[in-house]
Amino acid sequence: MRHFDLSPLYRSTVGFDRLFQAIDQFAGADNAAPAYPPYNIERTGDNAYRITMAIAGFSDKDLTIEVRENTLNVKGEKAEAAEEGRAVLYRGIASRAFERRFQLADYVVVKGASLENGLLHIDLAREIPEALKPRTIAISTPAANARQIETAVEQAA
Repeated sequence: MRHFDLSPLYRSTVGFDRLFQAIDQFAGADNAAPAYPPYNIERTGDNAYRITMAIAGFSDKDLTIEVRENTLNVKGEKAEAAEEGRAVLYRGIASRAFERRFQLADYVVVKGASLENGLLHIDLAREIPEALKPRTIAISTPAANARQIETAVEQAA
């Protein structure tokens, strides 16, 4: 039997939680290790999410965050400064360029981003338009309408 790894889809989408949880349970998929840079996707509320990316060595000037057509694109490009008189013997802190894309569900918007201690936090929220939110409809009964008509007729007479 074939095993389909759906973890790349799960890791790069936000707002499709129930769908991918059901697919994971059905397929029995396990999550593979993410590629560079490592990141977390957290649910911080009923309609709030946070993406946290570990981007040590990058400053806010090296990063570009763009949202286009339900796709969040985070790009990092480090401008290499000329290091005169220094030779790096071992480079363990990765500062290579990266581009990470996340598919956003409908009505998920980016609320803000912050860079703190080498972690990039991107806050997201699902904002459903009023026209699509459920609303309660009052139920009228025929007996109440009949009483109103009888009272109106008696007052007219």
